[in-house]
Amino acid sequence: MTNEGRRAAVAAYKERKPAAGVFAVRCVPTAGVWVGGAPDLGTIRNRIWFQLRMGGCPHRSLQAAWTAHGAEAFVFEPVERLEDEELAFARQAALKARVAHWVTVLKAEAI
Repeated sequence: MTNEGRRAAVAAYKERKPAAGVFAVRCVPTAGVWVGGAPDLGTIRNRIWFQLRMGGCPHRSLQAAWTAHGAEAFVFEPVERLEDEELAFARQAALKARVAHWVTVLKAEAI
C-alpha cells in the first residue's frame, strides 16, 4: 500500500460513525449463547476473539466452551443496531436495556 493510499484509509476510518448495538456469540456444538452490547459493533468481534485466543476472556463459561470446541465452533452475529444517540449516557442506558432484553429472549448469558 502506498503512503497516499494509507493516508486515505486512515482518514476514512477516522470519519466513520461507529454503530452501537447488541451482539450474540453462539457455540454451535453446545447451542450456548452469550449476549453483550458494544459501542462499536464493527470492532467488538476482534476484541472478543483475541481475548479468547489468548485465554484471557473474563467470561469463564465462554472461555471454557472456546477451549473445549475451538474457534471454528463459534459464530458472531449482530442482533440489533441502536439509533444514534447524542449523549453517551443515554446510549449506554439504551444499550444496557437492550442487552437485558436479548438475554431474556435468547435465554443467553450476558457478557
